[in-house]
Amino acid sequence: MAGVKDKTQNLRLNVRLTPKASRDAILGWIQDAAGMPVLKASVTAVPEKGKANKALIELLAAKWQIPKSAIELVRGETDRNKQLIINGITAETARRILLGQNR
Repeated sequence: MAGVKDKTQNLRLNVRLTPKASRDAILGWIQDAAGMPVLKASVTAVPEKGKANKALIELLAAKWQIPKSAIELVRGETDRNKQLIINGITAETARRILLGQNR
């Protein structure tokens, strides 16, 4: 139907980031000690002055083909364990992210 947009939603993700790695990569889903899903990722950037966080956001935005501005770091600015909110994505994009599928 013309003029009807897909409903958007927000997705909250926990991420375990390894900075100073040999490559930028999304390594897949693991479980934390409480059995909760955590996305494991690595970046080559160093963990100083937000460089690793910025590299993580750029990596995820590129892989998932979403704007960098849609990804918000809400917890873990100086920790390896981070929590992100992905804002304004469609249900299909959320499904691809959770299943580890890229376009």
